[in-house]
Amino acid sequence: MRKKFLTNLALLMFLNLLVKPFYVLGVDRSVQNAVGAEQYGFYFSILNFSFLFNILLDMGITNFNNRNIAQNNHLLNKHFSGIVILRFILAGIYAVVTFGIGFIIGYDKSQLYLLSWVVLNQFLLSFILYLRSNISGLLLFKTDSMLSVLDRLLMILFISILLWGNVTEAKFRIEWFVYAQTVAYGLTALTALSIVMHKASFKRLNWNFPFLVMIIKKSLPYALLILLMMMYNRIDTVFIERLLPGDMGSRQAGVYAQAYRLLDATNMIAFLFAVLLLPIFSKMLKTKESVEKMVKLSFSLLFTISVIVAFSSYFYSFEVMNWLYPRHDIETVGEYTLRIQQSAKAFSLLMFAFIAISTSYVFGTLLTANGSLKQLNIIAGISVLVSFTVNYLLIPKLLSVGSAYASLSAQFLNAGAQVVVAIIIFRLKPDWKFISVLLVFVAGVMLAGYFSRYLHYDWKVNLVIMIIASGILAILLRLLHIKEFVRIIKEEKN
Repeated sequence: MRKKFLTNLALLMFLNLLVKPFYVLGVDRSVQNAVGAEQYGFYFSILNFSFLFNILLDMGITNFNNRNIAQNNHLLNKHFSGIVILRFILAGIYAVVTFGIGFIIGYDKSQLYLLSWVVLNQFLLSFILYLRSNISGLLLFKTDSMLSVLDRLLMILFISILLWGNVTEAKFRIEWFVYAQTVAYGLTALTALSIVMHKASFKRLNWNFPFLVMIIKKSLPYALLILLMMMYNRIDTVFIERLLPGDMGSRQAGVYAQAYRLLDATNMIAFLFAVLLLPIFSKMLKTKESVEKMVKLSFSLLFTISVIVAFSSYFYSFEVMNWLYPRHDIETVGEYTLRIQQSAKAFSLLMFAFIAISTSYVFGTLLTANGSLKQLNIIAGISVLVSFTVNYLLIPKLLSVGSAYASLSAQFLNAGAQVVVAIIIFRLKPDWKFISVLLVFVAGVMLAGYFSRYLHYDWKVNLVIMIIASGILAILLRLLHIKEFVRIIKEEKN
């Protein structure tokens, strides 16, 4: 299984590193620069609002289905038809609830219009994830890897034409970005649907009410977990937009979006580990294989990446934000400097949360594969309370930076608790030598970042030198054990 994990992780990482950074830093960033922080903040707040009710679209079905199909491949044909019907029913419920809550909290006509398209996009994206859960559950990781980047490839094509293709004389509008998402998600969903229909030998939809009830009951613990995770991951900009007066809410949501964008980009890469690990852990647990080596392998890789990313972001936060986001025509120099300073501070905090998020992608995924949903939901519930409390207390004082502190607090609480629970359930023995190596690595990366600031080169060159030095340190400490990776790929037969 470690061979399957490493070989497919390499393909998945290659494709996503080829496509998604360009999408986030090239396309998505260019859209924000084109429409301005206030308009993008307007969209970003609505997007995160729609995420809060995303659980109604899925009800935990995707995670349940991934684990279930990985352990019982023969159930794909039986379950597919009924689950498709159920998802369309849930889509209707999601739309009603989202619009209802939006109306209650005072969304105006323009906000509700944009929300209608975002709701459609959320359904398409959720449907794609469900379809992909069948493909990865069958351990068809190469096919899933291609699908994981298809929507972003299409978005790059569409937005590039609209931004730089001179096909219209009108100024780019945020609505065009949302429309392009609809088309890209729609085409990706049709592609994934055709693949799953072929694998499931699908013939027609079958209404089976008892089956739908059974699926809902089995998925509910997953649904609650996803709801709670979504709340402490996506509530920040809604708090910012609602707690701050007037246009300040939208502007600060835009500032937070600038900082959050790179966390979102790195999170996409870390999420790939969970995509592979959930079906692999599920299969290993069913066949009663030891998961200890797989846990150590995946955690070593993710921890190494996340620590380097976090400290790189901390030492070069202002330079990165200043490089990515130019001054708008309507901004004074003072306003622009303040915007970059605020986003840089939030960015440096959020990227440390990436260490905790990466840890959760290993240990949280292991607990999910084991069906330890009660423990995960308790942990997530406490994390939500922490996020809400810190947001409410700090946003009025620190604006968007307050939300960054809230995210950091909730993510580390969540990750730490998951590690403890996993150690107890799986009786994992603490490897003190390994832990000491991790601490040495963290100290080494911190020193590399500190001294790189004093090099007499352009900051981009200094940043690259820091990253290379950190990578070499990881190899020397055998966190990135190249010979071991090669041995696993050559020798493991399963």
